[in-house]
Amino acid sequence: MVFSDAFSVEKRQTMRALGAEITDEPSDGGQITAELIRRMIARAGQISQRPGHWWADQLNNEDAVRGYRPLGHEIARQLDNRVDVFVQAVSTAHSIHGTTYGLREHVPAVRVVAVEPAESAVLSGLPTGSHHIEGIGIGFIPPLWNPELVDSIERVHSSAAQQMARRLATEEGLFAGTSTGANIVAALRVGEDLSAGARVVTVAVDSGLRYLSTEPYA
Repeated sequence: MVFSDAFSVEKRQTMRALGAEITDEPSDGGQITAELIRRMIARAGQISQRPGHWWADQLNNEDAVRGYRPLGHEIARQLDNRVDVFVQAVSTAHSIHGTTYGLREHVPAVRVVAVEPAESAVLSGLPTGSHHIEGIGIGFIPPLWNPELVDSIERVHSSAAQQMARRLATEEGLFAGTSTGANIVAALRVGEDLSAGARVVTVAVDSGLRYLSTEPYA
């Protein structure tokens, strides 16, 4: 596994517990940047050339997009096809695209909103930058990004995402990471412009247990 100190210690410990051999690419002061992500990708490509190694090549892996279609089916089934907006943060773009494909099989008119870090809002056509929302915002346009599947983009600052993650934990008992915080910030914004009874769906991406050593929980 290729990893970096820009990401939580808990993720490193989990990979080690599962027997992974970790190769590190150092960050610039813990910042998540396009330059860091590109170095990590390059290192993974180099390692994959060794005998007995395999490269997932996440950014170009179309199987990952197809793997998220069932999530779209599940959302539609659980909500009886009553979904007005789907909101999801973007890293590789696999989850937002795959879920959208599945969801639109049942709800063709559903509006899809992408979420990205405000400090590195490249999907919105703004300059790349550094941020602190793990798991999203790679700093450049993902190779499989399809803007035609997305109706609009919400930009969320790292601090707002961190604050929302803390609020989810303390007020709602929902213990999640910062990308989930970003999703909720964006979903609430979108909901403010909708009529009463409209339904906005987003995703709680992973557990806050993976982020105890970082903001928002350190």
